[in-house]
Amino acid sequence: MNALILIAEDDPEIADIIRAYLEREGFRTVHAGDGRIALDLHHALKPDLILLDVSMPRMDGWEVLSAVRQRSTTPVIMVTALDQDIDKLQALRIGADDYVVKPFNPVEVVARTKAVLRRAAGDHGGVVLRAGPLEIDREAHEVRKIAADGTAARLSLTLTEFRMLVHLARNPHRVFSRGELVDACLPGSDALDRTVDSHISKLRRKLGQAGLPDMPQGVRGVGYRLMQS
Repeated sequence: MNALILIAEDDPEIADIIRAYLEREGFRTVHAGDGRIALDLHHALKPDLILLDVSMPRMDGWEVLSAVRQRSTTPVIMVTALDQDIDKLQALRIGADDYVVKPFNPVEVVARTKAVLRRAAGDHGGVVLRAGPLEIDREAHEVRKIAADGTAARLSLTLTEFRMLVHLARNPHRVFSRGELVDACLPGSDALDRTVDSHISKLRRKLGQAGLPDMPQGVRGVGYRLMQS
């Protein structure tokens, strides 16, 4: 069955345009005119992706995004007139997968929808990833270190740290470039190499505090891998 897209947009004309272009490409759509309805539809219908406006009645897009991220990993693309870098960074920090500024070309919205869905489809290999003593539950957004006696200690990571750990853990012995980590974990941002280094440094510190001092590992001039083979 074709993907179901939840369009959370209070302007009916914009919603109709997005709906028409998506349905022409074979997507199924459902529309929410305010943030509260958007959350209710997300809970009831489990859409494959949300196109989310920021300025909506009852609950704004930031509140909706935060609530969605507390209970699921549903891909979210913000579609908003807010075009300042601080707005984009806030969206990515809360957990948006992409960011489209109004006025937009509907063809671009469809293209970005397809790209985010493809990226999400590549993430479905299994809910729980295991790499060495780490157990990563992608659905619950939990990371646990499993000790030799079978006891588990939970790690507290930010969303970006979690995304980077997941990406590295899918292929723990491969070296990923900083550019690959930006594309996979900070999509739509203008993050620089030092931004990746900062997130990795914080992740390494937390893993070190959990008794895993050598994860992730830096490879000079190339990037990072989770562990050596």
